[in-house]
Amino acid sequence: MPSLKHEKLCCAPVAGVDEAGRGPLAGPVVAAAVILPAKGIPRGINDSKKLGAAERARLYALLQDRACVGVGIVEAEEIDTLNIYWATMKAMTLAVEDLERCLGSSVGHVLVDGNRLPKWGFAATPIVKGDAISLSIAAASIVAKHTRDTLMLGHAEAYPHYGWHSNKGYGAPDHLRALRDHGPSPLHRRSFAPVAAACDLLRGLGPNGT
Repeated sequence: MPSLKHEKLCCAPVAGVDEAGRGPLAGPVVAAAVILPAKGIPRGINDSKKLGAAERARLYALLQDRACVGVGIVEAEEIDTLNIYWATMKAMTLAVEDLERCLGSSVGHVLVDGNRLPKWGFAATPIVKGDAISLSIAAASIVAKHTRDTLMLGHAEAYPHYGWHSNKGYGAPDHLRALRDHGPSPLHRRSFAPVAAACDLLRGLGPNGT
């Protein structure tokens, strides 16, 4: 279970940062930054991948009420411009900047899930599999995942063909079939190979774009 071991080694206030949505074919990449309260940390915080949707929703509501939370969102069009790596780095930066507005002061240290850091001015430490180790990063993973899933449920109403209510934009079989049958929506990441192939198919091009 994640703990506050790493947080206690850093200059307070310590924020955990994680992202959701690097792999999907559609929708934004979302990052969250969370500073947990000194008292009243919600019970049950864990890596969002180990929690069901209802538990994530419960913890999300508690974190919004008790913690200081920032969110950064980069949409599909910008993902195509920057590439998914740099779009993720931008989303993380936006999340910490949003967190500082909530905090009303500067963050002391940032713990980031993964092995790379954005090019920013914050004192920060990358932690591989941090969402399973750091309680702050685990909290951020819950906020990021719940935020993105909620956005995709809304988009599913506008674009019902793709099954986003269940696959959240990932490359599930029903999503890939809909891409072939209906082509991409405005929310698809055209730089991702299955979406690019669907675009080529609509234009009557072969698999190599010829």
